Amino acid sequence: MSNEKKRFSPPTVGGSSLLVIFAVLCLTVFAMLSMSTVLAEDRLRGNSADSVSEYYAADTEAERILSELRAGNIPDGVEVTEDNVAKYSCPISETQSLFVEVAFDGELGDSYEITRWQAVYTADWRPDTTINVWVGKES
Repeated sequence: MSNEKKRFSPPTVGGSSLLVIFAVLCLTVFAMLSMSTVLAEDRLRGNSADSVSEYYAADTEAERILSELRAGNIPDGVEVTEDNVAKYSCPISETQSLFVEVAFDGELGDSYEITRWQAVYTADWRPDTTINVWVGKES
C-alpha cells in the first residue's frame, strides 16, 4: 500500500448542485423584479394621490366661487354673459383646469343650474410626427 499513490479527485458538481444554483439565480431575478414593481407602484400611488388632492383643491375653489355668485357677488376671474351665465375656471395643474358654467334664472343669487363642471386638458397638443404613416397612395 505504501507503493500505491493515492489519487485525489476534486468533488464534481452534480446535477442537484446545478439545480440549486439555477433556483438561486431564478429567485434573485424574481426578487429584483418584485422590487422594481413595488417602486413603480409606489411612484404611481404618489402621483395618483397628488392628482386627486389637486383636483379637490380646484373643486373647493370652484365651490367657493359658486357660493359667492349665489350671494350675488361677482368674484375676480368670473365672466357673466348677457343671459346670466357665469363662466370661470380653476387651475388643477399645469396642464388641467376645472371649467364651470352656471346658468342663473334671472339675477345672480336666484335659482341656478350648473351646466358645466368639467376637468379639461389645457396644454398645447403636439402630435407625434416621428413615425412615417402611410397616407393611402404609393409614390
